[in-house]
Amino acid sequence: MKRKAIALLSGGLDSTLAVKMMLDMDIDVEALNFTSPFCNCTGKNSGCKSEAVRVAQEFNIPIKVVHKGLDYLEIVRNPSHGYGKGVNPCVDCRIYLLRKAKEYMLETGADFIITGEVLGQRPMSQRRDTLRVIERESGLEGLLLRPLSAQHFEPTIPEREGWVDREKLMAIKGRSRKELFELADDLDVKNYPCPAGGCLLTELSFVPKIKDLFDHCEELDLRDFRLLKVGRHLRIGDQSKVIIGRNEADNNLLETSKLPTEAALTWLDGNTPVGVITGAQSDELNSLAAKILLRYTRAEANATCRMELRVGGETRQLTVINEMTEADVEKYLVALEMPPNS
Repeated sequence: MKRKAIALLSGGLDSTLAVKMMLDMDIDVEALNFTSPFCNCTGKNSGCKSEAVRVAQEFNIPIKVVHKGLDYLEIVRNPSHGYGKGVNPCVDCRIYLLRKAKEYMLETGADFIITGEVLGQRPMSQRRDTLRVIERESGLEGLLLRPLSAQHFEPTIPEREGWVDREKLMAIKGRSRKELFELADDLDVKNYPCPAGGCLLTELSFVPKIKDLFDHCEELDLRDFRLLKVGRHLRIGDQSKVIIGRNEADNNLLETSKLPTEAALTWLDGNTPVGVITGAQSDELNSLAAKILLRYTRAEANATCRMELRVGGETRQLTVINEMTEADVEKYLVALEMPPNS
């Protein structure tokens, strides 16, 4: 009887190799790819999702793309196993993914789960002790096969039952990618996907933006977290922010993602970024946002400036003085607090 595995396919080389190993052992494989609002793939024209889809098409296997939802945001807010160097709940994240994978395994009649994890490659989620915790708390003891490092662990059910050949599984360990590149050559995997996509939750510069949302939003919204990757974020009120584009791409994204109830600001008398006010609005907050936006234009200091404010289908003008200093603006910027003399 031919066996079937569900593979967590990230779009990176490791999970691609794990899938190829199973296919070469005549295991049916179906892939799961999880998208995240915090993905920071390095590809200019494609992210992890499209890389995973490309790999699945190349291997001629089915793939299902799953979007991490509000339940995932709650895990980021309150992880049972804590954070890494940023606000990255890596252990809880793996448990979350594998629980979803187990549900899909049962739903599709698959026999086990495979991942591209390598023992010791990641400092938080791929230590021997945490890998055991992840396996146990995901409910996959004995059914989670890590082909790249399998010989460092006790045989799983697929190995004990002879569904896969343990002798053909690997004993890769640590952070070096040399053995992975050699394995790719052996398996004739020529078109390397991007290394597994980066996670913004691990980046210290991103931490204040995440914490700011958690501190000011009782009800979480995935869109708010996606917008964290766009522009400069400035907290102008307990329930209000202004997001200011850094470049044309940011401006376009802010314009297309703006809700009808949100306000867009531009300077009428020169080249200008787009500023979008999210949350509560008032004349005072709109004026403050306009003054902040002017600091990112070439408006002359203390000049009286005309600003356009658009909400829904209505447009009106504001007149404000460009009187804020860089230090004034920095008080509102959602960013890391730098130590003195840094």
